[in-house]
Amino acid sequence: MNPTSTYPIGTPGQAWGAAEFAEWRARQLKQRSYADDVLSPINALRPRFDVSTYGEVRYGDERYALQAIRSRHWQTGRPCVLVTGGVHGYETSGVHGALHLLAQHAERLGAVVNLLVVPCVSPWAYERIHRWNFDAIDPNRSFRDPSPAQESAALMQLCAPMSGRVTAHIDLHETTDTDESEYRPALAARDGTPFESGTIPDGFYLVDDTENPQPAFQQAIIAAVQKVTHIAPADAEGRIIGSPMVAPGVIRYPLKSLGLCASVTGARYTTTTEVYPDSAGATPQQCIDAQVVAVCSAVAFVVAQR
Repeated sequence: MNPTSTYPIGTPGQAWGAAEFAEWRARQLKQRSYADDVLSPINALRPRFDVSTYGEVRYGDERYALQAIRSRHWQTGRPCVLVTGGVHGYETSGVHGALHLLAQHAERLGAVVNLLVVPCVSPWAYERIHRWNFDAIDPNRSFRDPSPAQESAALMQLCAPMSGRVTAHIDLHETTDTDESEYRPALAARDGTPFESGTIPDGFYLVDDTENPQPAFQQAIIAAVQKVTHIAPADAEGRIIGSPMVAPGVIRYPLKSLGLCASVTGARYTTTTEVYPDSAGATPQQCIDAQVVAVCSAVAFVVAQR
């Protein structure tokens, strides 16, 4: 525990009220453009893929169209693979990894699987480079019914008709230094709980499902990604971000009970990628490449199981 850690909003030990939420929201400034960075590249893909608006996030006067991209010529009997990025808007390589996947690899992958890609689940947070949404809610703890987060509820509605028919879901994330310097302190302040410091792992790792572990699937991804960037080692206690490392570069969470995005379809094969963009040993392009390789290797594994 780090008892000296303070956050600039709120009173230590007291959960936020309306004034604190308003102060926090006023600090969240737009730093990049969802329209330019995400919607514009998606529009360029329209001649090659089926693009649809599956919902709209509304905060005050701001409106964000939520976009999903499907490979063409879906076929009954093919595995269905879902890729999601930007559930946490500040995790940049997840969004741009999904877009790069679409531009460079999705037509090839779409010849062997039915591919659905949602590059940016949380556009308001993408523009503010933040983990939470406008309401200071973490969308990746909100995939439950009813969901408190507009972003999560919209993706759940998109996926509902596919329940039981998705073979694999790869959810693209990052673990960053700001998790420890900003977001976990903010969470403790918001909830009026003590801040307990942790360690950020240096490297790529995966989160498997405690309730449906798929070790061979996870290791196939790790084997492919380690050719692009380094895999996070366990700490001195054999853990990664507080969870036991069950295999090289792999930990497990109970996805559904935690309300995590990777649980949204009930797919047999699920994983959450975690890239470390602040590593001295990884460039931004390597982080994007790691996300792309993770998806491509996941698809190859799924196809090989048929």
